[in-house]
Amino acid sequence: MPIIKSAIKKVRKDKKRTKVNNKYVEAYKKTLKKIRLGGSDVKKMINLFYSQIDKAVKHHVIHKNKATRLKSRVSTKISKKK
Repeated sequence: MPIIKSAIKKVRKDKKRTKVNNKYVEAYKKTLKKIRLGGSDVKKMINLFYSQIDKAVKHHVIHKNKATRLKSRVSTKISKKK
């Protein structure tokens, strides 16, 4: 555990930020699972997935190259299914 006052505050901040960041990650992962399972409204789910990925990049939760890679993989899997 940190002893210095500023370090204690930083730990508190980091916990809060981690919770917020995890919400962005969990959101796109949940949508990705739904897309992989298939079903109806796949196009709608893909649009939602893209939007969630873009929000995660905007808030610096994931890197933009990772976002591009995820989008690419989803689009190729969908095109192969057709």
